[in-house]
Amino acid sequence: MKVSRRGFAKLGGLGGLVALLGPWARAQAEAIGYPRALQGPMIGAPGPDHFSVWVRASGLFDVSLEYSTNRDFATFVTGPTVRARADDEACVVLRATGLKPDTAYWYRLRFDGELDRFQPLPHRTRTAPAGAADFRIAFGSCCRLQYDADQRIWNAVRALEPDMFIWLGDNIYADSDQVSTLVDLYGRGRAVERLEPLLRSTPQLATWDDHDFGFNDSDGRSPFKAQSLRVFRNFWANPSYGESDNPGVYFKQHYGGVDFFVLDGRYHRDPTDQVDDANKTMLGARQKAWLKRELKASRTPFKVLAIGGGWSSAENEDGGDSWGVYLTERNEIFDFIRDENIGGVVCISGDSHMGELNCIPRSEQGGYDIYDLCSSPLAQMPANKNIRQVPEVRVRDTWTRSVNVGLMRFDMTGDTPTLTYALHDVMGEAVWDPLVLTPDDLRNGVRTWDRKSDPKELERLQRFRQGKGYYGFDPPEGWPNRPHYGGSSD
Repeated sequence: MKVSRRGFAKLGGLGGLVALLGPWARAQAEAIGYPRALQGPMIGAPGPDHFSVWVRASGLFDVSLEYSTNRDFATFVTGPTVRARADDEACVVLRATGLKPDTAYWYRLRFDGELDRFQPLPHRTRTAPAGAADFRIAFGSCCRLQYDADQRIWNAVRALEPDMFIWLGDNIYADSDQVSTLVDLYGRGRAVERLEPLLRSTPQLATWDDHDFGFNDSDGRSPFKAQSLRVFRNFWANPSYGESDNPGVYFKQHYGGVDFFVLDGRYHRDPTDQVDDANKTMLGARQKAWLKRELKASRTPFKVLAIGGGWSSAENEDGGDSWGVYLTERNEIFDFIRDENIGGVVCISGDSHMGELNCIPRSEQGGYDIYDLCSSPLAQMPANKNIRQVPEVRVRDTWTRSVNVGLMRFDMTGDTPTLTYALHDVMGEAVWDPLVLTPDDLRNGVRTWDRKSDPKELERLQRFRQGKGYYGFDPPEGWPNRPHYGGSSD
């Protein structure tokens, strides 16, 4: 059919031409091939009245969310539609809203109006509870696809049935300044067979560490940190990313009566080898002010601080890049918690390539003892850095025999809320006796570190304080008599 230029104008341009050509033109406008999920779906930030779904589409077309309380979708709600864009690597986030709390929902996605022929069955997730609840949060770090493409740890994670999972950095090992490398590794990581069922059902939140932020031990001087942040935002569905006037990946998430403060230890970080004084920062002034403000406003019995590197002094050594070489700022934050009488703070961390449960005994400075549970690695070679590192207090012996995952169980439903810390190996077995805490353990003036620690660890600590080797052998003559004997932190 031929239309002259004058006739095209009379038809009202392209819109009139499409109307004239009818079904043939509309058919040609549809996506070619089989529109589908390239990776995902993955459940993102949760809430009592909503759930979020991340997916990466196979093309630049509309993606729509449908959801129902019935598996057969006899009745369902058509949710939002978002168009996949090249600038976002075809990643979209869709949110189902107006939902009931603590309720199971089935969901499915349409790509350019069609269901994904390669995922014919709907997926199920659950909204967050509206108030205090009994729930589980799993977490881990250091997931190196190049080292372990099979990742058996996800069998154990799924069996533990967490209500949410928090990724604590080194979620990919890009070690690159190329966007294409970041995108490729995020995409490949989302297609791990044992992981996919967890992603599709359980809310996932994330921060980053050096290997997904940039190169090993990279900091705020990175010239490509803005593009790393853009890719990170495309591939995660956190509730927020920094503040409008302060970029980063930090955010606050409430769940079941507990506040989680997930921090960014890279974007604003000063170099690790800078002198550790009041001018040195890991968080940056704006993020630190945000953390103090949000902690002071929080009224939950427990408050969880989450970051990539450990909170103890264990890596206060040559090559260390955890809080161990930012102790001035760390102690400033802990002093603020004490001085503002903020109770219930506990910490989780990653990066160390071994499972740890350490304590910073702040009761000796008028505060309370702050515990740090570190889970690392999820898919990476475990390390035995424990033989050269000694934190303030080791509550449990380190775990270096296998990959591992951390688990926090919160029971907020009774008269006395409780938090139970545990670490699980690749088979799902708990590797030590759990640590149980109540809000009464986490208030100013209360000392708990000695009665919560394993007797064997207390013996080792006493030996070390006498100038002897922590693990039963004395350091060679001439070695510095300090908690740390040097070595790389990678």
